[in-house]
Amino acid sequence: MTKSPTKDQILAALRGVKSPDLTDNIVSLGLVSEVVIQNGRVYFAISVDPARAGEFEELRKAAATVVEGLPGVESATVALTADREPGSARPTPVRGAAPGNGSGVPGSPAQGGFARPGAAREARHRPGGVPGVRHIIAVASGKGGVGKSTTAVNLALALKDRDLKVGILDADIYGPSMPRLLGLSGQPQQLAGNKLDPMRQYGLKVMSMGFLVDEDTPMIWRGPMVISALSQMLKDVAWGELDVLVVDMPPGTGDAQLTMAQQVPLAGAVIVSTPQDLALIDARKGLNMFKKVNVPVLGIVENMSTFLCPHCGGRSDIFGHGGAKAEAAKLGVPFLGEVPLTMSVRETSDDGKPILVSQPDSEVSSAYRDIAAMAWAEIQRTSSAAKQAPKIVVES
Repeated sequence: MTKSPTKDQILAALRGVKSPDLTDNIVSLGLVSEVVIQNGRVYFAISVDPARAGEFEELRKAAATVVEGLPGVESATVALTADREPGSARPTPVRGAAPGNGSGVPGSPAQGGFARPGAAREARHRPGGVPGVRHIIAVASGKGGVGKSTTAVNLALALKDRDLKVGILDADIYGPSMPRLLGLSGQPQQLAGNKLDPMRQYGLKVMSMGFLVDEDTPMIWRGPMVISALSQMLKDVAWGELDVLVVDMPPGTGDAQLTMAQQVPLAGAVIVSTPQDLALIDARKGLNMFKKVNVPVLGIVENMSTFLCPHCGGRSDIFGHGGAKAEAAKLGVPFLGEVPLTMSVRETSDDGKPILVSQPDSEVSSAYRDIAAMAWAEIQRTSSAAKQAPKIVVES
């Protein structure tokens, strides 16, 4: 099998692509997004003026044809993306792409693969569950830096310890954390039917964009490409039979959160916050967002609730204490528990050996197990309530 070309080789080929209306080639003008190469398939986007998207369709086709002509390239998926128009609320989605050779679209049921432009827009109109997955829960926060990913991975492990079959999806395209948190490297293998086989670690099935790009590589993708990648990490991965799929969401209340709410029936959301008022303001926004899209809020976790000194054993409320619990009571949602801040949490996370694995008998591990127990009880309760909801019949 011919080896796939490097990113530099692909960009060198794209330097030959130029429209008569452009002053230089698409690479020199900075119009090409981050290039992702996976099993001979190449994905990237071209940024265009939204008012002229139709005119750039031939440019997109030319770029796809040039890349597909390189040895080792099976297909090239190219999207046109655009900055949002003045006064619009979100980026302007531009026409999606198909491979220039007309052989089918990577990412479709017939082809598999990631990040097919337009896939997310189409999938919004085809909502449904992920085959084999009983419950999907989102672990979210209103802002970054509150320990959401660490909470997500230890929550997944604590659920696994309850004899549940658990997977974890890293939905943060721009800042994937799961490869580092779980000590994983390498790329997922492609299976029959063009599904991707998830990675495995500590009894979890795992998928992340971090397996497809280098850790130091910035993902310079706009909204449509991000949504497409997330859509296909959900539905084009062979998750198999899972009791729970934990989704580590990116911070905020943007496209990723809306995509999840629109495409799959979420069993609920876990909101992670630190105790101080600044973090709680953003946590409240995240919580209200899930309520607006009719996703049950399983509860709030107060992370870094208090600092445990490794030397004297003393406790210090660096970020305050009890703010998340008070907020949960105020908003009428469950308080799932609090997780102390310890040196061991940071050390084990950086080493790719989560504290539930490396120190299962620690106070922090016990806290995560209690949180998992409460979250699972809420999932069971809300699922049962949904099944028992009365049907409304309108007689003519």
